Amino acid sequence: MIIIYLEKQKGELLMNNTISVLNQTVADLYTARIALHQLHWYMRGAGFMVWHPKMDKYMDAIDGTLDEMSERLITLGGQPYSTLTEFLQHSKIEELPGQFKSVEESLTRVIDIFSYLTELFQAGLDVTDEEGDDVTNGLYADAKGDFEKTIWMLSAELGLAPQLANKEA
Repeated sequence: MIIIYLEKQKGELLMNNTISVLNQTVADLYTARIALHQLHWYMRGAGFMVWHPKMDKYMDAIDGTLDEMSERLITLGGQPYSTLTEFLQHSKIEELPGQFKSVEESLTRVIDIFSYLTELFQAGLDVTDEEGDDVTNGLYADAKGDFEKTIWMLSAELGLAPQLANKEA
């Protein structure tokens, strides 16, 4: 979890942890979007005609979440990362070389990326709950639910049960 100590300025509590986790989210969502675009281009095999256009929908979903998180960050007085250098320096999603992959390998990579993002969204939920930021908390809750549903669907396509973070026993 990202931790930055809270500071008081002019009697107001600044949400440094929220700003920090939002910026991490921005970097990781942008990198995730690029990774999915790469998979979109380098996918081959049975199911290509179904999954190639489906990747467009996943990229659109990432774009929407990225925009909401970035605008919320600005609303809170933060400055979202906005350059390729910043995204690569701060993202925790591994950049892989462009190589053709089977549909199954591609979907597994999407599941891995989305699983990481749901863990990050949970960190965002924890931080925003602690700092009392209900609006940002709602953004993280919505994003986590949407991405978990996609993980479930992709896992089912591969004949697997979803492995969700913070799953109750």
